[in-house]
Amino acid sequence: MSTQWIQVYSAANNLEAHSLKGMLESVCIAVRLTGESLGSAVGELPANAVEVGLWVEPECIAQVGRLLQDYEQAEYRDWICTQCNETNEGQFEICWQCGCEKP
Repeated sequence: MSTQWIQVYSAANNLEAHSLKGMLESVCIAVRLTGESLGSAVGELPANAVEVGLWVEPECIAQVGRLLQDYEQAEYRDWICTQCNETNEGQFEICWQCGCEKP
């Protein structure tokens, strides 16, 4: 019997989706993403049509809810990469330009 997965979040883009997926997987929560390939249609589809869905198994909903609430309420400061001097949004742990870790 297959498990029903439940969508718990709509990420604005692939970068946010993969960041959240990594966060959840780091605490042993299995995550599926949907809509990743729609990013190439930006400009041709409504903005919410290109969001990436995060899906988890039902027994993880409570834990995921707490983690996502913490994520949404956190205040992040932008940071400058020590490797390439690129400005990155505070919630990201890896530089989008060069892949260097946040100091």
